[in-house]
Amino acid sequence: MSDSGALVYVVDDDASAREGVAALIRSAGLTPKIFASAEEFLAAPRPDRPSCLVLDVSLPGVSGLDLQQTLATSNPQISIVFLTGHGDIPMTVRALKAGAANFLTKPFDGDALLNSIHQCMKVAALERRARTLEESLRTARSELHDRYGFEQILGCSPVLRETLTRAAQVARTETTVLITGESGTGKELVARAIHHASPRADGPFVAVNCAALPDTLLESELFGHERGAFTGADRQKPGRFELAAHGTLFLDEIGELSPAVQVKLLRVLQEREFQRVGGTATLKADVRLLAATNRDLTVEMAAGRFRSDLFYRLGVFNVHLPPLRERGDDVLLLADSLIRSLAVRMGKGDVTLSRDARELLRRHPWPGNIRELQNAIERALITCDGTLVTAAQLAIPLPSDPIRPPGVPEPARPAASMALDELERKAIIDALQRTHGHKARAAALLGLTRFQLYTRLKRYHIEVSPD
Repeated sequence: MSDSGALVYVVDDDASAREGVAALIRSAGLTPKIFASAEEFLAAPRPDRPSCLVLDVSLPGVSGLDLQQTLATSNPQISIVFLTGHGDIPMTVRALKAGAANFLTKPFDGDALLNSIHQCMKVAALERRARTLEESLRTARSELHDRYGFEQILGCSPVLRETLTRAAQVARTETTVLITGESGTGKELVARAIHHASPRADGPFVAVNCAALPDTLLESELFGHERGAFTGADRQKPGRFELAAHGTLFLDEIGELSPAVQVKLLRVLQEREFQRVGGTATLKADVRLLAATNRDLTVEMAAGRFRSDLFYRLGVFNVHLPPLRERGDDVLLLADSLIRSLAVRMGKGDVTLSRDARELLRRHPWPGNIRELQNAIERALITCDGTLVTAAQLAIPLPSDPIRPPGVPEPARPAASMALDELERKAIIDALQRTHGHKARAAALLGLTRFQLYTRLKRYHIEVSPD
């Protein structure tokens, strides 16, 4: 940034010296403002962004050194270049220790004074930039907190509030957290809230969906790779552990990891270090790890699909999110919030739920949880022409009247004690029934990608004809 026209203060009781310094400052394209005493300078108004002060040490009344001490408490501070005809070593040391930018004796060298002034202006510009960046950072932190703080997670049910209390307690630590719950219950939202309430909140939050990537890519995504490590690796690439340095790494659907990747992840958790694929350098893993799964990992361990040593490394502290059907009237609170936000986005204006729609929301078991609720609200808003969403527009079946394609037996409604895997299987079958076997639409209804749905179809031996 150019210094042209920048303001420079001059305080000197010697009129000729004062005018001489002012003339030199003008010759450099700067604007001087002169004062005959420290008292006169202190009484005058000053802008919020001071640049430089050329100050005589020996002043009547308040001396230059005393003025320096007074200004040292101001915010923002001003850089000072001292001028004196009586300089000695103790005085110079005292001034420089107190923060003076330079100390010149009279008669001074004009180039030396101008160089000192320009240096002060560079420092002032850097300080202004630092203050701007700090303010931007404070604003960004506040916005992130407003978006991802625990208080932004909607719900008043005791079971949810207890879960969030546990999450808030562990957020302040470095402890690894395992977040469990059915698909669509908001596990990533809780993970982000933990991160933003943690000492690592200023660091990055990096999320990886372990089910969305095949094993051949997942290892490279997590740990990075060196150039030439495999076909197509034409450059070095940092992994998510590197990208999350000083922050939080969130591994979603960790129950989908293959045994080979489980072994490598276990080593990182044990040793807090790793190597890129194809590399030999050992890198430090300075991350806080959060993991999530919709599967019962104790069942997976018993079946030999998940390592017990990795489970105990991950499960230091467990946070379990309740399904939507166990949260009572939270479904109405969430539905009202979704209607407000989606209606604005879709240009629908002020829309509310009818009485029969609210009753249907209460009765439906929500196998897809909050994602299914969001899909239902969005569908209803698309077909709603007025200001009232009806039960028919929600297009969800009554619990007593599920929709089934021909030849598919009616599934039993899940009991509260049913295993998590069975609940997920029932939810998938229910979604396929409602979409008449269309896998892409069923995946959208469940809040899954097609790849995630195909993985589950294979796991639960569910056969569906091609779309």
